[in-house]
Amino acid sequence: MWRGGGHIMRTTANRREVLGGLGLTGLGLAAPSFAALPGDADLVVRNARVHTVDDRQPRATAFAVADGRFVAVGDDDTAMAFAGKRTQVIDAKGQAVVPGFIDCHNHAVGEVLLYEVIVGNPFDVEFFTIQSIIDKLQARAAAVPPGQWVEGFFFDDTKISDKRALTKADLDRVSTTHPVMVLHRGGHTAYYNSKAFALAGVTDATPNPPGGTFDRDPAGKLNGRVTDNANDVFEKAGTRPVFSAAETERRGRDGAAHMSKAFARYGLTSVHHQGGDFAALQAIRARGDLLHRVSYESTGPMLDAMIANGIKTGFGDDWIRFGATFEHMVDGSFSERTMAMSVPFPGRTPPYYGNVAQSQEALNAWVEKVHRAGIQANCHANGDVAIGMALTAYERAQKLYPVADPRFKITHCTLVNDDLVRRIKAVGAIPAPFTSYAYYNSDKFGFYGEELMRNAMAFRSFLDAGIPVCAGSDFYPGPFAPMMAMQGMVTRTGWDGQTWGANQRITPAEALRVSTLNGAHASFEEASKGSIITGKLADFVMLSDDPLGVAHDKIKDIKVVRTVTGGRTVYQA
Repeated sequence: MWRGGGHIMRTTANRREVLGGLGLTGLGLAAPSFAALPGDADLVVRNARVHTVDDRQPRATAFAVADGRFVAVGDDDTAMAFAGKRTQVIDAKGQAVVPGFIDCHNHAVGEVLLYEVIVGNPFDVEFFTIQSIIDKLQARAAAVPPGQWVEGFFFDDTKISDKRALTKADLDRVSTTHPVMVLHRGGHTAYYNSKAFALAGVTDATPNPPGGTFDRDPAGKLNGRVTDNANDVFEKAGTRPVFSAAETERRGRDGAAHMSKAFARYGLTSVHHQGGDFAALQAIRARGDLLHRVSYESTGPMLDAMIANGIKTGFGDDWIRFGATFEHMVDGSFSERTMAMSVPFPGRTPPYYGNVAQSQEALNAWVEKVHRAGIQANCHANGDVAIGMALTAYERAQKLYPVADPRFKITHCTLVNDDLVRRIKAVGAIPAPFTSYAYYNSDKFGFYGEELMRNAMAFRSFLDAGIPVCAGSDFYPGPFAPMMAMQGMVTRTGWDGQTWGANQRITPAEALRVSTLNGAHASFEEASKGSIITGKLADFVMLSDDPLGVAHDKIKDIKVVRTVTGGRTVYQA
């Protein structure tokens, strides 16, 4: 356990009496292993507008922290009673304080941000030209040997001021001797030059593989865009840089630390990591650079090792623990318009229904395997067809191997209907829809139309059904800024002023709960974090304004003033 300032708390024979007086007993909370006494607090925050996300005490003005946990929440006098000579006292001067934000779906690509060619803005809405992309890639091509990949990241096809598609011809201008790839920030589509297609053995006559496409122009020629499973053939083409073991480890550590600082800057105190360098996370924790808590979602050899060695979801501690599985791919992308739907995409000829990544039988077998192993299953399912497939696999696994509270995760869970909502509720699944998309990606909603968008990112439908929906930014596909996310959930209005699916709006208080306590629930940690109550981990954020009080279209402009994880300030503006 992290001990603020190295101070070990005293215990007392009257612990039960003290905890009872603070409202802990009988609540099923993870109570601290001590009873704080006057003078014990490491930190007191007073004169604040505290939104606790606790229905029994929704508001407070102050709280005290000892040994990384809240030990008193209430008015200033209550909190200050725990202050002593060594206690840090923060006068919030009326600023809003909320629980630390929890992102339940994040690809923490710190190494990409540090070392790769970034052709778009990872964090906000910004437009770029195709020429600017070419210029950046040409600079990289000049620095690497022929035959080695030149790659660009964080491309967004609707954030191009040219107002046209990126093409193979554009990327041929970068180089004819290097394979060139530009990855859409959504992660499901990429754009290649002629050299890349040649090295991969893909021609105009190559058929589309199951679950993917080699897109073509009206004349039937490859246009450069490749979707979902069709990208696999490029993995073994060309060459990529090779690093020594020591350099690989250093890059991993630096990337993880860079990402953790970014999370802290935006007020994220817990993040569900989609795989990544597990050793690097442990290394930066050991050196004091892990500023957020990690729910690590495993795949590949790591998941196989968990199953082989009996490691179940929840193993670990309050800083790093094994969570659900990595998102198991069932279909394509919402933002890149490849998700599997029961109706064709509007305006597409011939009719296109999106990409299904695997068969129902294969999905059933995978879910059963991880469910039987005591690991929380997590499927990537965007379209209603894919969500139905995931639910079929979950229902089957639960029937074969009943678990009292499985909390099957459905990452994205974008396009639903009444029957899917009913099935999600019945099987106890947890949807993790896109959060920042309603603001950031509103320029893509027109590809679907209002009728479909009324059932997309359906926070209102989930909450009305009693489903504890959580927040998943899907960075790097979507920015992970919690204030942008909250505004999108509340207004359903994008950066371009367009409103889609207004029926799915939720209140600011609901958006805050989705982004905090519901996120803790998604990883079976609601007893230890997600709200500001006595006994829970002292993870909180001080804000420049009150997200529950400002005009709804100003929520995204609220700044993080201070981020505190476990009672330790990890970011201060």
